[in-house]
Amino acid sequence: MKRGIQFQIPNEYGSFLGEILKPIKIADYDWFVGGEESYVVVENSLGDSLFPDRVMGMAGEELQQMIDGNNYYLIFANLKAYPRGATIIDIETYEDYAESECRLALLVIDSSYVAVYIKDAEKREEMLEHIKRLGYEALHYITDDNDVRTKLSVW
Repeated sequence: MKRGIQFQIPNEYGSFLGEILKPIKIADYDWFVGGEESYVVVENSLGDSLFPDRVMGMAGEELQQMIDGNNYYLIFANLKAYPRGATIIDIETYEDYAESECRLALLVIDSSYVAVYIKDAEKREEMLEHIKRLGYEALHYITDDNDVRTKLSVW
């Protein structure tokens, strides 16, 4: 069974979260934001933290503004989308994810490695085609057979 997709982004400054999440209506969700290590780029150097705190329930509009309106450098990122009004928890395992109301989990590890878990098969296929168009490398499905991740976190 397909769980999501995995790919690599360039290890450089950019607006990669906004680019990756284009097929998703970010504003339709409330978001768990792990507060991991990513920085806003100011005058070609690292500035303040993009996500200074862990947030349980950031409004989608706020997240969209942050990731579309800034140039940033991702090192680690942990974002999870929940339907508006759902109880938001930090999911630790794929089994927890499968049983939860979480619809999407996006993890960035070591500035380049991205995993996106998406429950909705149609949205997962849209995301795969979108990532193909962006030309990111090492794109493949995450499946029950090849998912080596023991936690849905970046640490």
